[in-house]
Formats: sequence, structure tokens, C-alpha cells
Amino acid sequence: MTTSTIPVIAIDGPTASGKGTVAHRVADRLGYHYLDSGALYRLTALTALRRATPLNDEHALAKLAEHLPCSFAGGEILLANENVTDAIRAEAVGNTASQIAALPAVRQALFALQLGFRKAPGLVADGRDMGTVIFPHAPLKVFLTASADARAQRRYKQLIDKGISASIEDLLMDLNARDARDTHRAIAPLVPAEGAHVLDTSNMTADEAVDLVLKWHAAAVK
Repeated sequence: MTTSTIPVIAIDGPTASGKGTVAHRVADRLGYHYLDSGALYRLTALTALRRATPLNDEHALAKLAEHLPCSFAGGEILLANENVTDAIRAEAVGNTASQIAALPAVRQALFALQLGFRKAPGLVADGRDMGTVIFPHAPLKVFLTASADARAQRRYKQLIDKGISASIEDLLMDLNARDARDTHRAIAPLVPAEGAHVLDTSNMTADEAVDLVLKWHAAAVK
């Protein structure tokens, strides 16, 4: 099996649409590898914040992205052997990641890194441009979405469950601001890929969404 024939399921969507949960469960069910592309941008953002790298210094940020000492193991995300799974989910990191994701040099620096996750027997990749830019020829493309209110409620529950205080109003404002940046940026804006199945998860459970994606996958690989 050559790299180009390894099946890829590209799952894109806005923040808190459920794409991470769905993608992870689909990968587990199929025995595929999993790529959380958003984590790469968050890792770059976390590194930039820790090093006080100016967010308008595109060249410096691209260098950070190009040399990320990161790895994924057992559901944990490591940065130079430090477990940063929870640290990269902080709101400040997410907002910073959204800002630097609009920078062409940063996106280019992470391009090859993302392609390297395509390994047999297959890959489930979640992000914002998996089906439009990174894996445009993926046999199955899915665009998960949900109302801003539903996404804010999900994000609120995630934070509260982790013992992190949060405000629904602030989360909703952040989500709307992030959506505006992601959908209107000049490079790889957040839009459904050509031929993608658009799935609104506002009133769906994660299991229902997973079952539907697996059904689409079965039809795509026939």
C-alpha cells in the first residue's frame, strides 16, 4: 500500500462542534491512526506564549512550528516529554492558536508534519482544513457543525468537569470571535470541502454522529 492509497477520513468543523470526540472514536472503531491537527496549532501557541514570542512575528512563530518536539501517545499530547494535554486546552491557548493559524508561514511549517500522520491501515484527521488543504483527495470528508449555543454549552461542561471556572457568556463571545477569524482568514478559511458530508450535531449524541460517519465510510470504501 502506497501512501497515496492509504484511506483518510477528513473531519473538519468549528471549535466545540464535536469533531475531536467523533474523530477519536471513529479512529478507535476502525483501528486507524488519529491526527488532531488543532493540537499542533495549540502546541505552537503554547510554546509562543511560554517564550513570549510576539504574535505578529510570523517568521519566529513559523520556526517554533517547524521544530515542535511533540508526540501523541495513549490519548496524551506531549511537548518535549511534558504532558500538556490539559495545558493546550486553556482558552488563552485556543484563542492564540486561532490567531496564528491565519499566518501563511505557520500553516506551511505544519503542512509536512500533518502529512506524515498518513500511515497504514488508515488515518482519521480532524481540524479545519483537513478536507480542503491537507488531504483534498480523502475518500471521505465530513464537516461537523453545531449552533454556537450548543457549542458553548459543550465547552462549558468540558471546563466545569475539569474543575475550571467558566462563563457561558464569555465562551459564546470567544466562539463567535474565533469563528469569524477562522471563516474569514485569507489562507485556508474554515469551509466545508467539496463533496463533504455536512453534519449538524446540535441535537445529536457523539455515538449517533460516530455511527453515521462509519456508515459513510463503509459506503466510500466499497
